[in-house]
Amino acid sequence: MTRKVVLILLASLVTAVVIGWALVTRLPRRSTRPAAAAPSATAPLTPVIDGRKIKARLFFVSEDGTRLTSVEHEVPYAERTEMQARRILEAQFAPAAAPLVSAIPQGATVRAVFLTPDGTAFVDVSGELASKHPGGSLNELLTVYTIVEALTTNLPAVTAVQVLVDGKELDTLAGHLDMKHPLPRGDEWVVESPAPAR
Repeated sequence: MTRKVVLILLASLVTAVVIGWALVTRLPRRSTRPAAAAPSATAPLTPVIDGRKIKARLFFVSEDGTRLTSVEHEVPYAERTEMQARRILEAQFAPAAAPLVSAIPQGATVRAVFLTPDGTAFVDVSGELASKHPGGSLNELLTVYTIVEALTTNLPAVTAVQVLVDGKELDTLAGHLDMKHPLPRGDEWVVESPAPAR
């Protein structure tokens, strides 16, 4: 009887060791290396290359306040169209030097720019574009078309622009202009239709 008990205990011990070994070898091992940091959403797309610049047309409110007028401005050069679009918009969103008046609400920033193969640019802008907008149908048109014209005038690859706010589509910015679809270039909102900058 004693020998039988010892054999049972020994068999149980061997079984436990085999099961333990199987579990240890088959379970995924945890890496001791730290996970790679996710890229920052606010990180710049690319540094300025060798200080190179291009001439672009930026848009500001005309003297009579009813349309936009363009001003040639130097902006940092970027190799890819999406990156160049962002550089142009960053310059467009910067505070305007007097006597120029910007239609972009103060504090609004460019979050991201995406370009589809058909030439539609999706421009994601911070919430200040809506929350600090003064309202009114004309102001709304001038704000949205400042963005549309800045890209479609300077970048032949961009044929239409859809503005997003904090990553979301809006029905309208201030209650008047339909923003559910990409908008084509609208030179009727510009005092003089300028030739694209070279």
